[in-house]
Amino acid sequence: MNFLVFLQTNAAPASTGGNWSFLIMMGLIFVVMYFFMIRPQQKKQKELVKFRSSLAKGDKVITMGGIYGVIVEVKEQYVLVEVDNNVKLRVDKGSIVKDSSDIQAAGK
Repeated sequence: MNFLVFLQTNAAPASTGGNWSFLIMMGLIFVVMYFFMIRPQQKKQKELVKFRSSLAKGDKVITMGGIYGVIVEVKEQYVLVEVDNNVKLRVDKGSIVKDSSDIQAAGK
């Protein structure tokens, strides 16, 4: 009987200390996830919005569908992209992903 009382009195303080360490651990996990996952994604999204707003005539771009082209005309919601001689596509600004001149310069 004394042994059971001894286990119960020793178990109680350990469990209260465990609650604080659990809360600290969860806080640290959230901070790490914020700095390694959420913040870089927000930064990337801001750069993409800035890139799309700075599109100009003559820029070489790639769409989400993988179509390479040169911008011929820029409007508020869409751009006109020349894919080949006399082949132009009207593409939503949201579907333009990259500047293809960066890719071609890296490949050479």
